[in-house]
Amino acid sequence: MFKKFSLLNLAFSRRRQSLRYFEKNPLLVQTQVFNDLIKHGCRTEWGKKYHYNKLKNTHDFQEAVPISSYEDIQPYIERLMRGENYLLWPEKIKYFSKSSGTTGSKSKYIPVSKKALNDCHYRGGRSLFASYFAQNFNSNLLMGQNFALGGSRQLSEIGADKYIADVSVILMKNLPWWARLRRSPHFSVACMSEWEDKLLRISEIIAYQNIVSLSGVPSWNLVLAKKILELTGKKNLREVWPNLELFVHGGTSFEAYRSQFEALIPGSGMHYLEVYNASEGFFAFQDDLTKSDMLLFLNGGVFYEFISIEELSKPKPRALTLAEVELDKNYALVISTNAGLWRYLIGDTIKFTSLFPFRIIISGRIKSFINACGEELVVENADRAVKIACDYCQAEIREYSAAPLYHEAVGAARHQWLFEFSSPPKDLPRFMDILDIELKKLNSDYEAKRYKDLNLAAPAFVIARTDLFYDWLKERRRVGGQAKIPRLSNDRIIIDELLSMNN
Repeated sequence: MFKKFSLLNLAFSRRRQSLRYFEKNPLLVQTQVFNDLIKHGCRTEWGKKYHYNKLKNTHDFQEAVPISSYEDIQPYIERLMRGENYLLWPEKIKYFSKSSGTTGSKSKYIPVSKKALNDCHYRGGRSLFASYFAQNFNSNLLMGQNFALGGSRQLSEIGADKYIADVSVILMKNLPWWARLRRSPHFSVACMSEWEDKLLRISEIIAYQNIVSLSGVPSWNLVLAKKILELTGKKNLREVWPNLELFVHGGTSFEAYRSQFEALIPGSGMHYLEVYNASEGFFAFQDDLTKSDMLLFLNGGVFYEFISIEELSKPKPRALTLAEVELDKNYALVISTNAGLWRYLIGDTIKFTSLFPFRIIISGRIKSFINACGEELVVENADRAVKIACDYCQAEIREYSAAPLYHEAVGAARHQWLFEFSSPPKDLPRFMDILDIELKKLNSDYEAKRYKDLNLAAPAFVIARTDLFYDWLKERRRVGGQAKIPRLSNDRIIIDELLSMNN
């Protein structure tokens, strides 16, 4: 016990000190990050275009540099992939993370610099574990194997020493030696391209190891867990891995899956931590096991700005710095990073739950909402309402998606929900009534539009066949540990595709 605690202290004491420093000095730390980014940016084609050498402060930066979408920087990225350098960041970019996000079908190629790997992604991971170990002196994470379910896109060479892959693959490929010693399975298995073969091979390996932690998207980890139970004949994962203590999750809301994980891993001693990381960087992590929000990671080489949802449609939306944000308000996240993304609109929306220190929750995606008649329903509302309805009706959900449904005969729009249950409710109409009631409680605009069904009629529902969402992803070649189902859409493109496959 003493030796283990001493080892944890030695490994993570400096990281804990750094965490305490930026918690106490958040605005100073962000100013330091901003100044360092601008200093490096001066040496790039982008920085010269926008005269970074003349920028004195964040106000000058916001006036000179426009908000960027992927389409705005795509020409630079294509040139980087062809072999040019020093365009967005003063470094030879070796890796590009291929990502289509949650709702888009078009692939994006996000540059991943060595600086971003070391100072953002890996430093963020060390911060997460430093925080965890500080709360768990008896942790066994350094005594067993740690498993991360990553994507299935292999490292593909696109030129001289330039590669494309899922960000999870890039991170696993470049892990420091000490981290590789405690992870499983081997890189060659973890990055297999054929998803079903990969799940089987992983199961055959890790089912008989001392796995102490899991990480990845909740839905795909459930698929893997059930495959392992089939393979071993065990009743739950505690019988397979008695020392399992931690699941680090991200990508989608965990609440809809919590009860299933608790059934799979019964008893005490299991912890669940949310992390907000993406191809573009490591942004936040759950630093307190007693709270559900996440600490904004401020010293990873990312400068943050925030645009209120009302401002987004304006030609030049006003972006706020940390000093200007308010609690419980939806903001679109804008980032400038040490991989050369400048004032980049990442597509996520967040809310602040605390301003000292700065803690957040992910409330949704800019393109993932329903606003058929002004109800402005966001993913945060939907996930919470679905969770409450599931708890009340003792149901378990695998996936869901929703979109507006317009019907001239009805005279009012309604929301159509498509549910795939692993354990369906006995009374589905009651389930939908509770969902509707909870959405009214969570969203006053939804409640107003539902008044006497004048603007928005009661929601409709469709039951999805088993594996519908998996088949939809597979048909679009998006099956893998990083793939996520679009929860809400303001058009019917995705839900009509799903319904056409629902037999």
